[in-house]
Amino acid sequence: MTTPSGEEMPIASSDDVVRVRQVVRAAAAAAGLSLVDQTKLVTAASELARNTYAHGGGGAMRVERATGEDGRKGVRLVFTDEGPGIADVDRALSEGWSSGTGLGLGLPGARQLCDEFGLRSEAGGGTTVTVAKWTR
Repeated sequence: MTTPSGEEMPIASSDDVVRVRQVVRAAAAAAGLSLVDQTKLVTAASELARNTYAHGGGGAMRVERATGEDGRKGVRLVFTDEGPGIADVDRALSEGWSSGTGLGLGLPGARQLCDEFGLRSEAGGGTTVTVAKWTR
């Protein structure tokens, strides 16, 4: 299963979360990421896709082949939803805090697993999370 670079993939069910993992693994391998870095990116993507579905009411993921400022190849993932947004971004990014029944590792865990992490959210305006992983 592949999604061409730049094309959006819907996240509207738990089955879509599984498909996100498959698509991200294929993109990471194609970009030349090591097996360890592929696993880190897939784990982060799984957490972010689950958040998009569970907290954002569904949304989409875009996979991009990317080149860093230093010329390294990699994969950039952009997760978007039009859900309620994150009321307290700083709190949501702190380890151990959870808005539900989880362990509170989703956003901070994804941030630690990736080389780049960006989050934009506003109350009532949805959330966008962008992550990237680069070859070593």
